[in-house]
Amino acid sequence: MSSFRFEASDGAGRIEKGLVEADSATAARAALRARGLVPLEVQIQGGRAERRIRRRFNDAELALATRQLASLLAAGLSVSGALGAALDQAESRAVREVLAAVRSDVFAGHRLSEALAQFPREFPQVYRASVAAGEDSGELAGVMERLANYLEEREALRSKVLTAFLYPALVTVVAFVIVIFLMTYVVPQVVDVFRETRQALPWPTRLLLFISEFLRAAWPWLILGGAAAVYGLRAWLKLPGRRHAWDAMLLELPIAGRITRATNSARFASTLSILVGAGVPLLTALEAARATLANSVLSNAVGRIIEGVREGASLSGSLARAKVFPPVLVHLAASGESTGQLPAVLERAARNLAREAERRALALTTLVEPLLILAMGAVVLGIVLAVLMPIIEINQLVR
Repeated sequence: MSSFRFEASDGAGRIEKGLVEADSATAARAALRARGLVPLEVQIQGGRAERRIRRRFNDAELALATRQLASLLAAGLSVSGALGAALDQAESRAVREVLAAVRSDVFAGHRLSEALAQFPREFPQVYRASVAAGEDSGELAGVMERLANYLEEREALRSKVLTAFLYPALVTVVAFVIVIFLMTYVVPQVVDVFRETRQALPWPTRLLLFISEFLRAAWPWLILGGAAAVYGLRAWLKLPGRRHAWDAMLLELPIAGRITRATNSARFASTLSILVGAGVPLLTALEAARATLANSVLSNAVGRIIEGVREGASLSGSLARAKVFPPVLVHLAASGESTGQLPAVLERAARNLAREAERRALALTTLVEPLLILAMGAVVLGIVLAVLMPIIEINQLVR
């Protein structure tokens, strides 16, 4: 049985669109007629015959769909039944299309992990490997529950870090807009009044006027220059070795480097925990966890760790030799290996590192916010003084 996307007309002439389950297009049309609809267009949806997904759904949508599947599987529904129920609850069109395609593959006799593999952009490697391990062990519902927890915690960490930097970013944008408005609209009108007096303007006022005229005349070139600088930086980072040097520099920054290291390490430990806990071999789990790292220095270090584990070294020993991951991760990994509870210990390490990243992000924003306010105040004060100085000089001449 497959899913068919239809467009049909009811008795009142209204157009209805949706999905219908049937063995063939003819059966789909018959099912629509039985519902009192006149089929206008019927096309097979998803399956291996069609992969026209409009857009990739985001991590929050994936976490929600996974949580729904986990709950439905835990309630005793079959995989196809759980997919159908999750499809009915999905609000996003992209999620509905993907789930419909996956369900069609499951109806055709494929395993869930095989159906998910048709959408590598929507379901990352760690997701597919966990589902495959859950199917092999017969604990798919439990694995999906851990996957949902993993995705929700990862999304929560990302949201907290982004939220911490949201206020400073808004302050910066607002301050920039205000300064540009003052320099390009307010200052020229005020200074023109002083020019009519034919009095020599103070040098701060002349400097302010020069900057104002420059911004008004060169703003298109400044925008183009900024865009070219961004494009040039991205092209430079793609050169061999440049990305590694850039990422190494980021890790050495006083506070931002620790946030980057903690965030990536938390993601690495959490991914490794869920895969090892699902029964995935350690080498395969390390390869999947490596793909979640956004920093090339840490990613290359995991490559060396994989080689060490493949040659018979312990995970904790290989982590210690890499010398790039936080010591807490190394020590907890050693504890997990010695007690035989590596997945649980790695999960604890991921939580600790996530809390550290959140704490350092809040500390950085606490430091940046007053600096931004002081910088904004200094700029506005400079503009006000440059405008007031000619007025003070005129008053002195009048006296």
